[in-house]
Amino acid sequence: MSEQNNAQAVAAETKPAVPVLTLTPDMGDKQIIENAVELLNELKEPAAPNAADEVVEKLDETLTAEEKAAVAEFAKTIDVSNPDHVMLYGADAQKKISTFADTVLGNVQTADTGDVGDILANLITELKGFNTAGDKPKGIRGWFFTANKRIAAIQAKYEDVSANVETISATLEGHQTQLLKDVAMFNHLYEKNLEYFHELTLYIVAGEKRLAEVRETDLKALQEKAVASGDAMDAQAAKDLADQCDRFEKKLHDLKLTRQVSLQMAPQIRLLQNNNALLVERIQSTLVNTLPLWKNQMVLALGLHHSQQAMKAQRAVTDMTNDLLKKNAETLKMGTIETAKESERGIIDMETLVATNQSLIDTIDEVKRIQQEGRNKRFEAEKQLAEMEKTLKQKLLDM
Repeated sequence: MSEQNNAQAVAAETKPAVPVLTLTPDMGDKQIIENAVELLNELKEPAAPNAADEVVEKLDETLTAEEKAAVAEFAKTIDVSNPDHVMLYGADAQKKISTFADTVLGNVQTADTGDVGDILANLITELKGFNTAGDKPKGIRGWFFTANKRIAAIQAKYEDVSANVETISATLEGHQTQLLKDVAMFNHLYEKNLEYFHELTLYIVAGEKRLAEVRETDLKALQEKAVASGDAMDAQAAKDLADQCDRFEKKLHDLKLTRQVSLQMAPQIRLLQNNNALLVERIQSTLVNTLPLWKNQMVLALGLHHSQQAMKAQRAVTDMTNDLLKKNAETLKMGTIETAKESERGIIDMETLVATNQSLIDTIDEVKRIQQEGRNKRFEAEKQLAEMEKTLKQKLLDM
C-alpha cells in the first residue's frame, strides 16, 4: 500500500505530456460520425457568451503555460466554417472515452468477486463444523479402546476438514491474485481516464477560445457586411457562419457532457479499486491469520486429547496399584494372623490328649473286662471239666 501511495504521489507531482489534439481523427467507428450528423440536425439554444467566457476562464486556470500555448496554437487551426471540423471536433477523445468505458464495463462484468464472500462463508462453516468434543468413555476397562477411537475419529475428521480448507485456501489465493491484478488494472484505468479527461479539457478550452474569436471577428464582420451591402448572399453567408458557430457550440457542449462522464468515472473506478483492495486484505487476513490460528488450535486440541489420554491412563494405573496394595495388605494381614495363631498353637492339642487318654482308659477297661470274662469262662470250664471227670470216674467205678 505504501508503494502504491508513493506511486500516486509521484504521478500527481509529475505533469503529463500535452496531449496531441487533432481535427482529423481516425474514424474507425462510424457511430461517432452518425452522432455528429445527428448533432448537425439538432438545434439548441446557444449558451450566453458571458457564461462561455466564464467556463473558458475556469478551465484555462487549470492548464500549465505549455498547455496554454499548445491550446492557443491549436485554436488557430480550427475552421468553424468547415462542417468536417465541426462534426469531427474532439471525436478522437470521445472515441477514447467510449472505448475506455467499454473496457471498464467489461472488466467489471468479468470480475468474478461475488463468490469470494461465499467462499469465505463456506470456510467459516467448515471451521465451525469441526468439533473435537466426543462421548465420554464408560468404564475404566473400556476407556483405552474408547479413547483411541475418539483420537482416531478426531484425526480423520481433521484430515477431511483440512483437505476442504486447503482447497478453499487455494481458491482464495487464486482470487487474491486476480484481485491484485484488478487493483493494478483499475489504477491504470484511473490514470488513462485522467489523461482523457485532461485531453477533453484542452479540446473544450481551444474550441471555446476559437468560437469566441470567430463570433467576435469573422461573424461580426460578415454581419456588418451583409447589413452594409444589403446583399442576400452576404446575409446567407453570415447566417451560415452563425449556424456553424451554433453547431460548434453544441459540439463543445457534447464534449463537456463527455468530460462530465469522465469526471464521474474517476470516483467509480476508485470505488471499485478500493472494494477489490478490501477483499484482498480480507483474503490475506484469512490466509495469514485465520487458517494458521485454526491449525494451531487443532494441534493444541489433539495435544490436549493426548495429554488427557495419558493422564487418564496414569490415573487407571495408579488406581490399580492402590487396589493391589490394599489387597496385598489385606492378604498379608490374614496370613500374619493365621501364622501367629499357628505359631502359638502346641504340637498336640489338649483336646487331643484328653480324647486319647479317655480312649486309652476305655481300652484298658475293655481289656480288663475281657480278661475278667476270660477268667470267668475258664473257671466255669474247669468246673465243668472237674464235673465231667468226676462223672466219668463214677461211671467207670460203677462198671
